[in-house]
Amino acid sequence: MATDKEKFFENNLAFERMCDDVYGMPSSVQKPRFLELLEMHEEIFGTDEVNFYSSPGRIEIVGNHTDHNGGKVLCAAINFDTLASVSPRKDGIIEVKSKGYPMLRVDTSKVNFMASEIGTSTALIKGVVDYFLHTNKKVGGFSACMTSSVPKGSGVSSSSSFELVIAEILNVLYNDEALDAIYKAKASQYAENTFFGKPCGLMDQSAIALGGVNLIDFADFENPVVERANWAFKDLDIYVIATGGDHSNLTDDYAAIPYEMKEVATLFGVKLLHEIPREKWEDEKYFIKDKVSERAYLRAEHFFEENTRVEDAVKAIDNRDERAFLDIVNESGLSSRYKLQNTYSPAGKNKNLENALDRVVKIDGVVASRVHGGGFAGTILVFARKNAFGVNAALNVMFGEHNVFKMAIRPCGAVKLF
Repeated sequence: MATDKEKFFENNLAFERMCDDVYGMPSSVQKPRFLELLEMHEEIFGTDEVNFYSSPGRIEIVGNHTDHNGGKVLCAAINFDTLASVSPRKDGIIEVKSKGYPMLRVDTSKVNFMASEIGTSTALIKGVVDYFLHTNKKVGGFSACMTSSVPKGSGVSSSSSFELVIAEILNVLYNDEALDAIYKAKASQYAENTFFGKPCGLMDQSAIALGGVNLIDFADFENPVVERANWAFKDLDIYVIATGGDHSNLTDDYAAIPYEMKEVATLFGVKLLHEIPREKWEDEKYFIKDKVSERAYLRAEHFFEENTRVEDAVKAIDNRDERAFLDIVNESGLSSRYKLQNTYSPAGKNKNLENALDRVVKIDGVVASRVHGGGFAGTILVFARKNAFGVNAALNVMFGEHNVFKMAIRPCGAVKLF
């Protein structure tokens, strides 16, 4: 016999509509997650009077390694999320119990940085709280149970998803839901940079905070400009595929990309490539070609061409020109491979990414593919015809089912669900 809690989820039309809108799937798929959190919350914190919050993961569609030089990125929120059951408390204490992890506890009156907490979820909570405090926003305590479907290590930003759910809880409980998406993104970036100890830009957090598909222009890092794209390509399946490989010895490879782009920028008398007008670049690029390495030159060329591809991709989406959009994604992938050159590193001692890209294009039904994110090792992004026969099975055989993540665009960012 169904319990009262189960009946609530079974007979709630609003819950069914929410699952369709947010997750793009039937409520029966998501209901067990909500029930599990509700039961955890009552067992651990003694109440089932909760609200549910959700924060998605993200994908980068076009705009590979452009943000750090003030460029443009086309990114999107996805229907994998960090889900939290939340009840307020009056003692200023934040307690978070995630499925499979120890309890986290943060006193909002004592959010001092501790080196021993670098790389931990406690540091992320502290960092978000500290940003709220030093920007004169309100904070307070809450109890939360969490579970996450955002796959770790797959390049879709599980840590940013966690940061943003904390920021949104504080926004709703203590700031009258008045804080905008970019503020919450900055709070999360600050937490990751300052308390967690990981340098990162603002793209991941912005994509998650905003939801949907967005062009983000980072020419002004403090005030990025956002242009919403009206995603309507319902006949496409989206996959992120983990190709394997170890990132730990690739720090120099990642660092070389912004360094070499900035090296080119200095020849034009500026710090970042975005400060060079495109016309000036086209007129004068050949004069500097012999003054830097060929790779640095090609990476700068990738930057300018990729910015244009981002703009063209948004136009294609808004015009519902699917063929043009897919062509742009493929062009971006080729540029990353041959100009940006971030699909292989001798230090990584494998060609997983390049081999993966070579293999997926041969699958009937796959219509676009590219490196996803930082590159050198890690993930690729694949678009396929929806429910194309054999695509899912072929990807699972090639890469292993545990490395293949089928996802959809999610229209909303980090949000209180109900």
